[in-house]
Amino acid sequence: MQGFASVLAGMPFAALLIGPDERIHAANDAAREMLGKGIEGRHFLTALRQPDVLEAVEQTQRDHQARRTTYQTSESGRDSVFQVHVAHVDAGAAARGVLVVFEDLTEREQAAQMRRDFVANVSHELRTPLTALMGFIETLQGPARHDEVAIDRFLGIMAREAARMERLVHDLLSLSRVEGEERIRPREPVDLSGVIGTVMTMLRPLARERGCSIHFRAAEGFVVPGNADQLQQVFTNLVENAIKYGGTENRVDITLESHARDATLRMPAIVVSVRDRGPGIDPLHIPRLTERFYRVDTHRSREMGGTGLGLAIVKHIVNRHRGRLRIASEPGQGSTFAVILPRWSE
Repeated sequence: MQGFASVLAGMPFAALLIGPDERIHAANDAAREMLGKGIEGRHFLTALRQPDVLEAVEQTQRDHQARRTTYQTSESGRDSVFQVHVAHVDAGAAARGVLVVFEDLTEREQAAQMRRDFVANVSHELRTPLTALMGFIETLQGPARHDEVAIDRFLGIMAREAARMERLVHDLLSLSRVEGEERIRPREPVDLSGVIGTVMTMLRPLARERGCSIHFRAAEGFVVPGNADQLQQVFTNLVENAIKYGGTENRVDITLESHARDATLRMPAIVVSVRDRGPGIDPLHIPRLTERFYRVDTHRSREMGGTGLGLAIVKHIVNRHRGRLRIASEPGQGSTFAVILPRWSE
């Protein structure tokens, strides 16, 4: 039995052996952690408990056929899912009985659930403008066929809904591309002052339309290893959000700081901060802001043309650059989005 215990110890999953006397003869550390340190010597009925697992063990004891079933636990607010492999073992005096192995599928199940949620969210986001378009087309083909005023108004709404779908598709493709490249670290030198200057030029018409002033003092020497186009995408998103959601004071401040050793990255770094004077964000929302399709105010975000994917794209680009995104905000105090990036070194 000592030799078989060594075999169990080398397994990557929780595993135990139930002997002919229906007691647990051996278990590895993972099984003890999952089922309790004192499981060896106990009857398997008191250790396993879940009916599907017990039934699989009992059937294998009778007919010696291998089986699979599932085992679910919920501890400390965390749900875990295991695929349980049950097989008859007969190694003579070394080991005899039923081997039970628990393969942890939790991360795989979570990934599958995330994919299902993502598809459901995309379907919902596309269905809403499509439904509006179909409704207006039906109206234009019928009651409003000869109503010039209605035609102009409906065509304007249809154009906005079509543009909304176009933005969503663009962001979905962008997110997919960024996720695919996340493990490949970009290494070209990028001047952040130049990137932010380009962003300000692009967003100046929007800022003028919203009556917003953007304050930034360009400086030399703020260079990071990166991809200029992707970093421009990051700061375009952050500055555009600050303009759109910046509240009545209508001021956005962009600052650059160089740190000899950043506490977060533990290396020389450059911090780009984008601060607005808006209504702020409840701290409860902050951990979820970079989730796909998560919005603090769904109606307002859609009115502003948001797809719910912008900050998710920002997060993945920053991760690709081996940086960090830090968000600080309180209701009534505005918000600061800080991007921390490793500093360029020769």
